[in-house]
Amino acid sequence: MHEHIIIWIAVIMMLGISAQWIAWIIRIPSILVLLVFGIIVGPLTGIIDPDAIFGDTLFPLVSLSVAIILFEGGLSLKFEDLRGQAIVVNRLVLTGTLVSWVLGAVAAYYILGFSLSMSLLIGAILVVTGPTVIIPLLRQTRPREKVACVLRWEAIVTDPMGAIFAVLVYEAIVGGQFHALHGVAALGILKTVIAGGGCGLAAGYILITLLRRYLVPDFMQNAVTLLMVLAAFTVSNLIQSESGLLAVTLMGAFIANRGGINISHIVEFKENLRVLLISVLFIVLASRLRIEGISGLTLESLVFTGVLIVVVRPAAVLVSTLGSGLKWSERAFIALVAPRGIVAAAVASVFALRLVDAGVEQGAMLLPVTFMVIIVTVVFYGLGAGLFAKILKVAKAKPNGFLIIGASSWVLSIASALKDVGIKTVLVDTNRGSVMAAHMQGLQAYYGSGVSEAVLRDVDMDGIGRLLAMTPNNETNSLAMLHFKHIFPSSELYQLAPEKDMEKVSRKVISNRLHGRFLFGAGCDYWSLSQMFARGAVVKKTNLTEEFGFYSFLERFPSAIPLFLVLETGELSVFTQDTQPQAGPGQILISVVETAAPAGEAKTHSVGLDY
Repeated sequence: MHEHIIIWIAVIMMLGISAQWIAWIIRIPSILVLLVFGIIVGPLTGIIDPDAIFGDTLFPLVSLSVAIILFEGGLSLKFEDLRGQAIVVNRLVLTGTLVSWVLGAVAAYYILGFSLSMSLLIGAILVVTGPTVIIPLLRQTRPREKVACVLRWEAIVTDPMGAIFAVLVYEAIVGGQFHALHGVAALGILKTVIAGGGCGLAAGYILITLLRRYLVPDFMQNAVTLLMVLAAFTVSNLIQSESGLLAVTLMGAFIANRGGINISHIVEFKENLRVLLISVLFIVLASRLRIEGISGLTLESLVFTGVLIVVVRPAAVLVSTLGSGLKWSERAFIALVAPRGIVAAAVASVFALRLVDAGVEQGAMLLPVTFMVIIVTVVFYGLGAGLFAKILKVAKAKPNGFLIIGASSWVLSIASALKDVGIKTVLVDTNRGSVMAAHMQGLQAYYGSGVSEAVLRDVDMDGIGRLLAMTPNNETNSLAMLHFKHIFPSSELYQLAPEKDMEKVSRKVISNRLHGRFLFGAGCDYWSLSQMFARGAVVKKTNLTEEFGFYSFLERFPSAIPLFLVLETGELSVFTQDTQPQAGPGQILISVVETAAPAGEAKTHSVGLDY
């Protein structure tokens, strides 16, 4: 029996991770692929039956998993990121949630034909959005920072609120106190805030104290953090039912906003754990659907979902953003982004089972209606958010620019060439003379260490999506890779190779996990490039045509070192020691070419067919 459980758990994990990977490859929201996989292996084929596999432990495991996900979301809540948007966030979380709850309940009552109590329950469940669906959408659409901040905070904070509201309604239903719901709700909210707030803040304070006093060894910090999260969740729930979600969210936010400790490794661990948990949860919960429940969904369910999208969400945002200072386009975009996620699915799954056991007939329809809303909203917002952002002009341009660590004379020549083709560059150097020289060439440069926290605070990172580390110090270049690995994707972290052959580099000079992608061709280290420029090398920008293509260029300049390739779309590819972009007509090649220029001169040069 145990062997079968292990096999099914492994299958579920493989399905979930595969779905995440496929979604990344085809660039669609991962939750959509996860739901499709879950429905295929569950109600459509009956391959996986979570109730038979996990038994009575299913929903406790789901609850613990959701708690970890919300804690990870809380870790991303930095008060300094609000930047004047605190009022909007407060209104959306409080006023907007109440408006969504009431209007959603009204829609369920009149469209789905639910009883008043069931309407209030499903209205409470569907007020949430959630970081599991919002954060990938924000990453995909890249809206302006204040819009992204509002949506991110709303998603994380409303998740526990929706669960709390649902618990209060459920207790009123099964306890026969529905006529006194307002009293039950007021008392329940007070107890939840006290229990959840107290346990979350206490656990966060204890964890920070342990870390600050070095009472936890480095290799156990992630494990102890997970221990404290589960403890806060469990104790809070023992004091007040379902208050644990609020506890772990507050715990994460408390830790994220207390200085003096480095939590980057904890954040990384929780992010990896979140991906795994989401992958498993959506497969498990979607596979619990029953074919009769899906077939029972009618046109009314689709109309109900449409009302949530077209009426309820815009009304909640309109009320919450009055007089907020947000532009109408920003308010419209916020109104057009409200997909439902894992918390709605988990809460609906739990209460559907409890209501059926309690003899509430409409309880059986709670889960399929919720999943209908999840699927439709994910498809609508996931596929439409990018288009909405473009139409409303709230999307930031693709971050095609470079943050360059190091500003020696020939590095400035490369930065100038990038600037000339429309690529933003920002340089950081500890040499004031180099920074002044950059300013004299019209380049944006900052004095300071490229691996300090001040870089992220002081440097204008808007439009910057890649890192070039080109200092003469190999250790500094590698340290920059580590410092920015949470800011830029690993595929966009570049550095000059150390001045040794690649075999020795990989074995002795630097660990594979401590360096970025090595720039340009083999042997292109800082000192070899410096010697080239000392001999008169220049940076060239060459228009490639049918008559004069990439190979013609190499024949004319056999010692040239290709650096970058500017595509016709304006995007730029980097030549590295592991990848060589395919150059073609209509593109611009930026390279280093040795000419007869005076020794020591480094400048951007263009002749003949050059651009």
